[in-house]
Amino acid sequence: MTVLQPHHSNQFSVSLSDIQRARDRIRTFVRQTPVLDVVGLAGCSTQRLWLKCENLQHGSAFKARGACNAVMALSDVEAARGVVTHSSGNHAAALARAAIQRGIPAHIVMPLNSARVKLQAVRSLGIEPILCAPTSAARESMAAEVQQRTGATMIHPFNHPDVIAGQGTAALEILEQVPDVDTIVVPVGGGGLLAGTLLAVKTLRPEICVIGAEPEWADDAFRSLQSGRIEPALRTDSIADGLRTPLGTLTFPVIQALVDKVLCASEEHIIRATGEVAAVCRLIAEPSGVVPVAVMLQHPQIFAGRNVVALISGGNLDDPTLITRHLTVA
Repeated sequence: MTVLQPHHSNQFSVSLSDIQRARDRIRTFVRQTPVLDVVGLAGCSTQRLWLKCENLQHGSAFKARGACNAVMALSDVEAARGVVTHSSGNHAAALARAAIQRGIPAHIVMPLNSARVKLQAVRSLGIEPILCAPTSAARESMAAEVQQRTGATMIHPFNHPDVIAGQGTAALEILEQVPDVDTIVVPVGGGGLLAGTLLAVKTLRPEICVIGAEPEWADDAFRSLQSGRIEPALRTDSIADGLRTPLGTLTFPVIQALVDKVLCASEEHIIRATGEVAAVCRLIAEPSGVVPVAVMLQHPQIFAGRNVVALISGGNLDDPTLITRHLTVA
């Protein structure tokens, strides 16, 4: 695995300095979310475990970081034309909120099968989502049409340098909040959060192990590392709806070069993790957000005796019964 040195960071579209500038830019627009020291999580083999609670971020998801950074980095001329994106949910609401904070229009394309709570999050901000078929091609096509019609700036949910840099600010907080961390587990869908985490951590603390976590039913990152090219998502029905997206052209090179490994979790373990996090930690987290915990429960031997931070990426839970349903599948 490549170890990223500061003077080599320009091999990627985002550097540590970009992440540090993003932190300064968005400081007043996002929360420094807490880390929770966890005891009593059934099946957990770590020496110590902390949860980085991005489910307590504005909009209940880490996406506020990248969206705010991208919107606030626009020139006045660019901002006046508004912004457009496509997203299954959390980035959609985050970009809508960031646009409102800057006082500019936002056009949000969302798949028809987006979680109800995520559709409602956008509507609650006064923006009606533009619905499309639940495929990456349909999302991108519709967003491109809206961009051409309106002249708005495209803020891709993960394949955008300012978005990646904004997501990396969560890792800067982790390094300050948990100095003795030796392993960080991060969900991976399109890869913006994982890429940002890797660029921050592998520059400042290269000895820390960074693991990507994704569903078995949406294992495109795992397959991409095996094949050496971006693999498509083969299914769109994982309960972890925020992680159904394939990697991007900006995120894949970072992940390919720097990640220690990608682990996958079954649907059953994701449901179990959703319930365990609620029962033990009293935290409401969506299935996509608890996939790091799910892979820890499914692969306990990898985490035995380690000091682990699991990044809980979101808390927009669409189906409250998941909190108790794990009792029937554990």
